[in-house]
Amino acid sequence: MTTRDEQFHEFVLYRRAGLVRTATLLTAGDPHLAEDLVQATLTKLYVAWSSFKRADNPDGYVRRALVNALTDERRRLWRRRERPVESLPDRPQAELPTGGLDDGLRQALRDLPPRMRAAVVFRYFYDLDVAQTADALGCSEGTVKSQTARALDRLRAVLDRPAPPPRRLFRAQGVTP
Repeated sequence: MTTRDEQFHEFVLYRRAGLVRTATLLTAGDPHLAEDLVQATLTKLYVAWSSFKRADNPDGYVRRALVNALTDERRRLWRRRERPVESLPDRPQAELPTGGLDDGLRQALRDLPPRMRAAVVFRYFYDLDVAQTADALGCSEGTVKSQTARALDRLRAVLDRPAPPPRRLFRAQGVTP
């Protein structure tokens, strides 16, 4: 094994779990897509290992590669035709890790466009400043601010909305919804 391979192997051992956590947040809790993003990112990172080693900000380099992998994934033609369903018929349900997000927040994040979601994840889940987030997303600081503000407005609109009353309450009162 070459020195490059050893360095990369050590990097993967120490950083893969954190990359999967970040990718899970970027995909709004989709663990399968998160694994795909991490794999694509690590593949690209291996090919560009010498550039990564020379980078002034290796963490920013990896974050940017993750966002680029997400953007590439969302642009795939087959992805646009795929229709996710909540559960597959005649299949046992597996327990998926929630990653500390409640279902309402996860769905609200999922409804955001990928770049807007990435801005929220980097600013509020990883507490990056505007400049670091702009570097990770490859955009200006003004774009980060506007994307974050719009995302927060959307999240507030969805999460602050009162939940509809349970259907059984209507039936108990003799009212049909």
